[in-house]
Amino acid sequence: MTDEQFTPLAERYMDTVFRVAYSYLRCRDDADDVTQDVLIQLYKQDKAFESDAHVKNWLIRVTVNRCKNVLRAPWHRAEDIADYENTLVFEQPQYRELFEAVMSLDRRYRLPVLLYYYEGYRQREIAGLLDIPEETVRTRLARAREKLKHILSEVPQYA
Repeated sequence: MTDEQFTPLAERYMDTVFRVAYSYLRCRDDADDVTQDVLIQLYKQDKAFESDAHVKNWLIRVTVNRCKNVLRAPWHRAEDIADYENTLVFEQPQYRELFEAVMSLDRRYRLPVLLYYYEGYRQREIAGLLDIPEETVRTRLARAREKLKHILSEVPQYA
């Protein structure tokens, strides 16, 4: 891949790769490392992509696989979510509470929520990206909504 091809793709999808990695790993440093590794992999890629959607799907799939490798590593440690959260700026206070609620979910629920609600993927596409059955995606999204409803009902402003 040439620099002219790589630069716009990296600029367009770097945030998406980071969000997927962070939601999977819940550690800013590990998510930064995964983002860098994935973008290097993209740069080294010599096959032509069919479309922007194909590039984005490829990047998410590679990111998920790289995150799984990181979690298997013996040196992996979880970071306190509050450390990263303190660096974020939210337009409204309830956005912070929603972020906290989503990040408190188990990984198997967090990633489908991110891909479905934030990235705009359909359930079938999420199933392909995560290599799980479509029905599993539906179930995880439904359970995540129930868990979020319960978590947010405990927050005074949502109750």
